[in-house]
Amino acid sequence: MASTSETGHAKNVANFEDLISFCTGYGAAYNPSKVSIKLPALNTLFTAAKNSLIAVTSATTAFINATNARVIAFEPLKKLTTRIINALTATDASDEIVKDAKTIARKIHGRRASEKLPTILDNPSTIENESQKSISASQQSYDSLIEHVSKLKDLLAAESNYIPNESDLMITALTSMINDFKIKNTAVVNATTALSNSRISRNDTLYKKTTGMVDIAQEVKNYVKSVFGATSSQYKQVSKLRFTRPR
Repeated sequence: MASTSETGHAKNVANFEDLISFCTGYGAAYNPSKVSIKLPALNTLFTAAKNSLIAVTSATTAFINATNARVIAFEPLKKLTTRIINALTATDASDEIVKDAKTIARKIHGRRASEKLPTILDNPSTIENESQKSISASQQSYDSLIEHVSKLKDLLAAESNYIPNESDLMITALTSMINDFKIKNTAVVNATTALSNSRISRNDTLYKKTTGMVDIAQEVKNYVKSVFGATSSQYKQVSKLRFTRPR
């Protein structure tokens, strides 16, 4: 479902199309001297506005797809890490190596070696938000997970006793998995940038001061009012068209 703000952008563009239709219907009577509110300019702006909405929709879809692909890729990691630790423990690896591997595994699982800190409540009299359930030590961002699993892979690769028969636990498989993680994480980063840029472009087209669609629409209304009068049927047509700015 589209968000309220996204729906608002589409409504603004739809109302601008109605505004152009009304002005076109006035025929020769609609003849402003200002180039930016002449019909050719209005139609060009409408096309740009409509395309900006399409660009945001397309970028949003790409972002969702990239995000979902990353979630799916990382989903097996924690269970796989548990299997790796069990496999390592079943070898002749030293206790120190196993301990180091378990420390990395804890980070992948988001567990801490010590107890959580007590809850801290926010002080409403300050600007800062001091509230927290506990200070986060899980380092569960995707970048951090890639770093942790890479360290685990390097640790295992250096351990001569780690020679699993299970293909998905082998160093080659872990290397391929990490490379896939990096590709999918980069795809999300790039999709985030593309989505952000598409929204900036849309907002400039619709809401930029003076040249944006909303300000141009108001100028058109003012011109229609000056030509036909404040009580005219023509002005009543255009004045009822609402153009809103995002909050």
